[in-house]
Amino acid sequence: MTTHEPRPSSIGTLPVIAPRGEFDIDNLAPLETQTETVSATHSGLVLDASGITFADSMFLRLILATHKRTGLRIAAPAPTVTRLFGVVDADTFLHIHSTVEAARGLIRPRAA
Repeated sequence: MTTHEPRPSSIGTLPVIAPRGEFDIDNLAPLETQTETVSATHSGLVLDASGITFADSMFLRLILATHKRTGLRIAAPAPTVTRLFGVVDADTFLHIHSTVEAARGLIRPRAA
């Protein structure tokens, strides 16, 4: 089952969208609506991709459009998502983070 779980955000942080399940042409519309709504009211958003079990080219199209429209950060992508991004080299320009906290900018990278 696919779900879309928005997480509340506090002032000064980015909202998080945490979809779960499979995303293809048949069930992408709710996620697309949610990303468009959040993009219209915020300068960016975090997509917690840890619960995505399948994603196809329509999901990729949504990610690329959202990246172009707003400050998209992708957190903790599941292996299927990582593979999809790698196949088309999207991982070379998308903002991908290991955790939601890192994507929201709540933790700073360690100094070398």
